[in-house]
Amino acid sequence: MAGEEEEQLLPGERSSELMTGVAEEFPPESEYSGSGGDAWASVRCDFPPYRLHHFFHQFRRNSSNPNNFLKGVKWSPDGSCFLTCSDDNSFCLFTLPYDDVNGSSDPNSDSYMANLVVNEGESVYDYSWYPYMSYSNPDLCVFATSTRDHPIHLWDATSGQLRCTYRAYDAMDEITSAFSIGFNPAGNKIFAGYNKTIRIFDISRPGRDFEQHSTVLGDKEGQAGIISSIAFPPTNSGMLAAASYSQTTAIYQEDNMELLYVLHGQEGGVTQVQFSKDGKYLYSGGRKDPYILCWDIRNTANLVYKLYRSSEGTNQRIHFDIEHHGRYLGTGGQDGLAHIYDLQTGLWISSFRAALDTVNGFSFHPFYTIAATSSGQRRYRCLDDSGDDEELNGDENCVSIWSFYSLDEDGLTK
Repeated sequence: MAGEEEEQLLPGERSSELMTGVAEEFPPESEYSGSGGDAWASVRCDFPPYRLHHFFHQFRRNSSNPNNFLKGVKWSPDGSCFLTCSDDNSFCLFTLPYDDVNGSSDPNSDSYMANLVVNEGESVYDYSWYPYMSYSNPDLCVFATSTRDHPIHLWDATSGQLRCTYRAYDAMDEITSAFSIGFNPAGNKIFAGYNKTIRIFDISRPGRDFEQHSTVLGDKEGQAGIISSIAFPPTNSGMLAAASYSQTTAIYQEDNMELLYVLHGQEGGVTQVQFSKDGKYLYSGGRKDPYILCWDIRNTANLVYKLYRSSEGTNQRIHFDIEHHGRYLGTGGQDGLAHIYDLQTGLWISSFRAALDTVNGFSFHPFYTIAATSSGQRRYRCLDDSGDDEELNGDENCVSIWSFYSLDEDGLTK
């Protein structure tokens, strides 16, 4: 069965026509983007957005886990759909109805059902969209996942079928799981984070072939701990950032994995890193750490600024994101609020109530002036509790799509 899966066309096996210019440019805006490419220039983030779509029933009634909760949400690179991850080890893919992008949602029911559900076998550690994913090209419509006690899986986002696996083995010749994964900007390699190790897989060669690089040098210098997040700058500058639960963030050279420098300052284990759109700044957030740190990678002696979010009381990974023009950063928090910051000044702009429980996922659409949030947290019930789903409000354990207002000659518009 695995052999049949690996015979399918992989992203790294694209035709020469499709590969032309892949490393130099990002995917063009699809039919879903409309005129939204320049809309962020006039967006008003100081006004709370309005809810466009809402989903909550299907994460409870269709789940095998009665205590299921959402763990994150990510838009696809082409903006055609978004992917959610839940504690029941499932991924739900929702296609954005581009003919109803300014529609409304009934708050008492789901806006629509997921187009695709993919179930993993164990707890999900990380997941990542293929950077040149295009819904109009099924060969490129894939995403990768990493789960406990399993290899890295590459899934077909149109059929839900497993395309292939990328397997790493330890000294006992047993499969070891990646704690973080990320595609390089060229889209031909998967970088995977392990305990004090980063392994690199060629996408066109599934199986157990990989390069291995230790993050700890001979004198125990470097970056210790589990590599929890991997990010590349959008400018394709040849660098990558790797976060560790040892409270450090390191910058490496992509081609030879040379360690350039290590950043300290996070109060908790670092759970996410992301570059600014111009590749000059790096943002990092940690577990039980109320601040997102901003670093100037050209001068790492001091922090540029800190961005507050309520996360000091939860072990959850709380995601943040930067909109595609690079002006605004959005993040959730355990207080149910989503915060918007101006990255040019590092100042808070506004907050809005996104849910009634922890907002653990925040993702800006790549073209439209909309964003997706996910919320949820583990709930411990008493023995005499019935466990009915009716205990949860519609604004708990939910996914919402928010649309920001724009400013034109006539004032605020949707």
